[in-house]
Amino acid sequence: MKKKFETRAIRLQNKQTGEREHSVPIFPTSSFTFENSEQMRAVFASEEPGNVYSRFTNPNCREFETKMASLEETEDAVALSSGMSAVFGALMGHLQTGDHLICARAVFGSTYQVLMNWLPRWGIETTFVDGTDPMTWAAAKKKNSKMFFLETPSNPGLDIIDLEKVGLFCKDQELLMVVDNCFATPYLQRPMNFGAHLVTHSATKFIDGQGRVVGGLVAGDAEHVAPVRRFLRNTGPSLSPFNAWVLSKSLETLSVRMDRHCNNAFAMAEWMDGLEMVKNVRYPFLPSHPGSAIARKQMSQGGGLFTFELKGGLVAGKLFLDNLQVCTLSANLGDTRTIVTHPASTTHHKLSPEDRQKVGITDGLIRVSVGLEHVTDLKSDIQQSLDKVC
Repeated sequence: MKKKFETRAIRLQNKQTGEREHSVPIFPTSSFTFENSEQMRAVFASEEPGNVYSRFTNPNCREFETKMASLEETEDAVALSSGMSAVFGALMGHLQTGDHLICARAVFGSTYQVLMNWLPRWGIETTFVDGTDPMTWAAAKKKNSKMFFLETPSNPGLDIIDLEKVGLFCKDQELLMVVDNCFATPYLQRPMNFGAHLVTHSATKFIDGQGRVVGGLVAGDAEHVAPVRRFLRNTGPSLSPFNAWVLSKSLETLSVRMDRHCNNAFAMAEWMDGLEMVKNVRYPFLPSHPGSAIARKQMSQGGGLFTFELKGGLVAGKLFLDNLQVCTLSANLGDTRTIVTHPASTTHHKLSPEDRQKVGITDGLIRVSVGLEHVTDLKSDIQQSLDKVC
């Protein structure tokens, strides 16, 4: 019988030392030994399971990978040093000179920079499309198109892209479908069930959930994870054993934390949607969100983030941020602490004003990653700051 998500997140552990430890220890070692030359040869040749070198993998990394593969309902996963290493690894593991990539326009700022400034150096071209408009996908398709990359919900505008439609499009056009599932986590959404070939994560965010370590992961079927693992093995963006241990332990509380994140975020978004000086409140499960019906089809809850604008624009937004007393100003997200960010001047500041406008990042847009504090205290903090803006 297949165990439930919460049980798998807690009970999938590597048994390594024979000391009957209840919690898996950390393996801070660079390399591993072998009983004899034949075993050494067989492990290097992948004919026998075993660890070789911590740049390739490590017992802590493998436990984290195994858990995430189970939670994403994929065959395999590979851990990397950061979320951007995961995105870059997924791209470089499968693209080569002369390939063309279709990408939803609403993606993280660093992902945009990789696609625009780095991949062209190797002759890889990207066409950006409206992720919510399938007509633009078909128009962007070329003979050399190889991959469709997207985020849903997107960073920071919380665009919702219909994974089922993308899956059908990629199947029909023989494209590799890669989904950044960072905002939703496997607890809320599993893109593989809609046809994705690979899923990427910045494990730094909700997977860790407490702002402690940096990490990334790519999950998918074994055939498509293998090239990413080779990229990691050859180029070295490896996840440290300590960070892998922290992330594996963090998964044990992921479901509990995400329930609270989602409940708090929904309550905050509903409340702010009724405030007079606030406009354009966006949360995937709010009826006013244009993708609400799709979000409810492919996500179990609406996630831990919402966005809004103040009617006073950029000046009012800055004053609002400067007067917060409980909420934290940071570019991170997915923390136990509520974090407020101004994307136009931080995470997406390298995009041109025109490109920011195309994905709905106005100068006054504010992104809120809602934490685990009591929602009454969060409302009080935001209200006192708004009062000073009026």
